[in-house]
Amino acid sequence: MINKNTVCLWYDGTALDAATFYAETFPDSAVGAVHCAPGDYPAGKQGDVLTVEFTVMGIPCLGLNGGAMFKHSEAFSFQVATNDQAETDRLWSAIVGNGGQESACGWCKDKWGLSWQITPRVLTAAITNPDRAAAKRAFEAMMGMQKIDIAAIEAALKG
Repeated sequence: MINKNTVCLWYDGTALDAATFYAETFPDSAVGAVHCAPGDYPAGKQGDVLTVEFTVMGIPCLGLNGGAMFKHSEAFSFQVATNDQAETDRLWSAIVGNGGQESACGWCKDKWGLSWQITPRVLTAAITNPDRAAAKRAFEAMMGMQKIDIAAIEAALKG
């Protein structure tokens, strides 16, 4: 059955590799159907993997091996709400340690250039805290981080 709405992600011949990594890294993720090109196309030949159906944390996705002409950017990212520091560390390390790169404020990129926000639930609660002074302290603490440090966020909340 075809989903009514699917996130289509553009890759340069590596859609299956990316989908497999996501399925191995994130819960409620899997690789589905792999479709090969029925004929030659600008980025490949007949028989090459053209599209890969997969889910990332329950979100239906389609990886399209469209070639090198388009790249991922921070304008699109997956935001992953983590429950604790161990989960935050595991996901961050999986992405960055597999050829990815760190960025600021809980953002990182995987080796395919796709952006991820590894966001502890504690951080979201802290920066939306009704106590605006506490929220500001937590926000300012986050601004100096790459991977989010939950203990530092909690300390900033307390002042």
